[in-house]
Amino acid sequence: MTTYTDKGPKPDGGKFLSFDHVTFWVSNAKQASSYYITRLGFEPLAYQGLETGSRQYARHVVKQNQIIFVFVSPYDTDNFEVGGHLIKHGDGVKDISFAVEDLDIIVNRARDRGAKIVKDIWEEKDEFGSVRFAVLQTYGDTTHTLIDRKNYKGIFLPGYKEHYSKNDPLLKILPKPNLQFIDHIVGNQPDRQMESVAEWYVRCLMFHRFWSVDDSQIHTEFSALRSIVVTNYEETIKMPINEPASGKKKSQIQEYVDYYASGGVQHIALNTNDIIDTITKLKERGQDFLVVPDTYYDMLEKRLAADNFKIKEDLAVLKKLKILIDYDQTGYLLQIFTKNMQDRPTLFLEVIQRRNHNGFGAGNFKALFEAIELDQAQRGNL
Repeated sequence: MTTYTDKGPKPDGGKFLSFDHVTFWVSNAKQASSYYITRLGFEPLAYQGLETGSRQYARHVVKQNQIIFVFVSPYDTDNFEVGGHLIKHGDGVKDISFAVEDLDIIVNRARDRGAKIVKDIWEEKDEFGSVRFAVLQTYGDTTHTLIDRKNYKGIFLPGYKEHYSKNDPLLKILPKPNLQFIDHIVGNQPDRQMESVAEWYVRCLMFHRFWSVDDSQIHTEFSALRSIVVTNYEETIKMPINEPASGKKKSQIQEYVDYYASGGVQHIALNTNDIIDTITKLKERGQDFLVVPDTYYDMLEKRLAADNFKIKEDLAVLKKLKILIDYDQTGYLLQIFTKNMQDRPTLFLEVIQRRNHNGFGAGNFKALFEAIELDQAQRGNL
């Protein structure tokens, strides 16, 4: 595991602030958004569709604290852009949007450094103000929309109305989890493409390397991975980039690439300040999570004792909920992973709580891989 301290030169203007929202292309946006509402505790926020004058797409926007997901489906039977994407990839993340300052500087610099501009800067307005956008191509068919919303006061973006399910009765009945913000978003790449993708972020967006592991550090008996995390200068946006490494059998990274048919978003990590309460409530709502064997906690207990390392949480409760722990001399993190969020074994979610620890759970990768390998074996894909 390597942690990088060299941020490179500070960008001369053009600032990345945070993740703005994540856009999913799905076959049925109404039903997909409802799944995230009922199982994960998101609330309906905004809507675009036939009733609002949107003739091509239905867009359902859901929100939990600072996390915003947008689910998009086409109306037209001849919409081959989205239709072809769904046939190739299945439901998944199409776009990761960043909130930025000085949009012109970022776009012009990215263009000069070789980035593909999918859609150059444009502006949208309504009665609540104006927003400026641009779209860049990143790995696979995934894009980044850059958003400058400093002159906008609406609920989401121009053209959206308040969601018609705003008063869904389930919102009052079901236990309310506490997912706060997007911690990081992981992109899986085909073998030997991780370096070029990471280099694209460094060159075109002036991100820098933050953290990395290789297959000598992360492997099981059957499979392995390599990972590089890139981040913006202020380190508010973390983007791990993974690739498979050769092993006796197919790694979960390769399984993802096979089913997604290219590089794409493998998982979205959602930060919480109370993982025990949040996971208890998510399980009460019926959300499924990966299960690690009890032997993981037996080994962990011995390691904690040998290192004389204290955690605030009750280990018995973490074991019951199957929450993983990774730690070093500075602090620790707690994390757990959902099962796949759709039928294809592609996208899943992570819930993470950090206690003075900026890593990505390298100490848990082996346990996580072994848990995923159990599921892979059931699918006949190991």
